[in-house]
Amino acid sequence: MRALYTAATGMMAQERNVEVIANNVANMRTNGFKRQTVHFQDLLYENQKRAGSATSDQGTQSPAGIAIGSGAKVVATPRIMTQGTISQTDRTYDLAIRGEGFFRVQLPDGRVAFTRDGGFETDATGRITTKDGYLVDPGITVPADAVSVSVSQTGLVSALLPGQVAPSALGTINMSRFINKTGLESMGDNLFLETPGSGAPIDGTPGSEGYGNLQQGYLEESNVNAVTEIASMIQAQRAYELNSKVISSADQMLQATSNLFRG
Repeated sequence: MRALYTAATGMMAQERNVEVIANNVANMRTNGFKRQTVHFQDLLYENQKRAGSATSDQGTQSPAGIAIGSGAKVVATPRIMTQGTISQTDRTYDLAIRGEGFFRVQLPDGRVAFTRDGGFETDATGRITTKDGYLVDPGITVPADAVSVSVSQTGLVSALLPGQVAPSALGTINMSRFINKTGLESMGDNLFLETPGSGAPIDGTPGSEGYGNLQQGYLEESNVNAVTEIASMIQAQRAYELNSKVISSADQMLQATSNLFRG
């Protein structure tokens, strides 16, 4: 019976839905995390009678046809790239982006990754890095004897050195944005990679046209909303239960048919 397989596709689709929701909930406290949603599509149809087909020799036509669907599938799990809440940390190397853009990160293999997580550190040589030790573009080094370090809203990093009255400029943190930022590929570790779907990165500096500004001593939190995820989980659970009931009903119908033959 076709209904068994159709309902099974619905159950599998809702399993994927729950997996996405679970990942969202697991990352509620992940800095810069962007929640995902699930997009579904219906599967192929068997047209047993097409709309507009002839119903008589006098030229009358059927206003509606008969098309039997074969279920549903997950076609995309795009990220919702809305701004997360910006919370104060008062840490020198914590930076939050208020607005559009991503920090650029140099990976060990030479590729460039992108992130909204501005929880940075300095390594043994004073270079500003991510928590995994990846270099933040363009490779700014803070002198070991720096008294204080400041980062302006436009990304200018300055350090006050001993014996100086005015701080010295060390460099400017670069940013990138994308025409289709939902097309970025997630690689874990709060990092994204460029894809053909995202388009090439458009590089710029914080505060310039089209780019957000930086907030030193702040971090952008995850944009996951607990209430929204709970509601989505309930909907997914109910849809899964309904599909399982369809399978049970189809099984009972098959059993009734089988009993007729036995009789």
